[in-house]
Amino acid sequence: MKAFLVSFFMLCTTQFVVAQNTDTLASEKSVREKVLSDIQSNLDKKTRSIDSTVVKLDRKVDSLDKSIKETSNVREKADKLLERVQALEDKQKAIDQNELNVFQANYQSAVVNLIYMDREIKPVMLFKTSKEFFELLSETTNPDEYAGYKDWYKKFHEYIEKNKDKSVSLSVLTNMVDYSATISSSIPLGGPLTALFFSGVEDYIHSIGKKQKQLRDDSEKMFLLTTKLSQFAHDKSNIEHDWDDITKQLNEMHIHYDTVLSQNLKSLGISPAEFNTKFNNESDADKRYAYITAIRRKAADVVASQKTSVPKDWKENIYFSLMDVQALKLGFGQITFRMRENMDNYNTLLKQYSNDPDIGKKINVLEKKLDELKEVFDNAFNPLDYLHSATRMYKVA
Repeated sequence: MKAFLVSFFMLCTTQFVVAQNTDTLASEKSVREKVLSDIQSNLDKKTRSIDSTVVKLDRKVDSLDKSIKETSNVREKADKLLERVQALEDKQKAIDQNELNVFQANYQSAVVNLIYMDREIKPVMLFKTSKEFFELLSETTNPDEYAGYKDWYKKFHEYIEKNKDKSVSLSVLTNMVDYSATISSSIPLGGPLTALFFSGVEDYIHSIGKKQKQLRDDSEKMFLLTTKLSQFAHDKSNIEHDWDDITKQLNEMHIHYDTVLSQNLKSLGISPAEFNTKFNNESDADKRYAYITAIRRKAADVVASQKTSVPKDWKENIYFSLMDVQALKLGFGQITFRMRENMDNYNTLLKQYSNDPDIGKKINVLEKKLDELKEVFDNAFNPLDYLHSATRMYKVA
């Protein structure tokens, strides 16, 4: 759980800051969508022009075919045949140009999505470090937080210290629980020691005389509370295990993202220092938009250069770059989807204990904090929409 609470990037610790960053993310998304819209509009304009050219050339070829068929003049037929060949060559050039335009637009879209991904990943890392909900979650499983537990635990600890020489299990237990430490760190709520602890509590209750009815009642109540907290901690740990796995995946993906970004910046002839100055550290949205527009043009030039320099492999080279970015976006979408599922798992867990007479009040507070956490997340991310857009981010030539 510590790996989950302490972010790999140490970005932040409060939900308030998360909300601020999700607002920034919405603004960044608007700029990104504008650039992507520019790319699409430019491609649509070029496609319409080429489609019109192809239609005209098809009509010209049809007209020439008719003339060639009808004429008996050998010279005239030869001229029209040459004209027909030229028209077909022009048509193929138009088709090839359209293919180039599509690859250029796709690579431009890939680059734009890639450079903005860091601004999407970081808020997720930031979101993960929101401590309020998770601190309250830890407090719920801490017996120290419940009225009467400290006084009862003191009496129980005195009992096991006094009787440790009479029982092997109590002797082992007294070495494991330390009254000088906090109760939450002394009482095992999970693992092999839990059964030993409960056995010790049971022995203690049996040792209480009939005249000490209040102490016996309090002990049985604390025994029940500890049992509930133990089960809650067990159920919670299963969800936390998934969070740890998500954290690992997100960290690995960010490392891969840095590699892919570095490769593409190198292809575009952009140094990391320039990119950090003009994009990452630039606070003016208009300047970032202008810079991304300039990068767009460089991306188009890279594709054109590839076609010229490696005519046999240029499409394959660009294709792999497109797939790298798409794979990153799909991976990120799947991680955010898992995060949302985990929040639902917490919701299910809390509902199981919401009406409990001992821990229900704390659970009710947790439910409100979880709702706030989900709202922040939902305002920033829609995993299904993200996955859907990632599978449809490129045009087919």
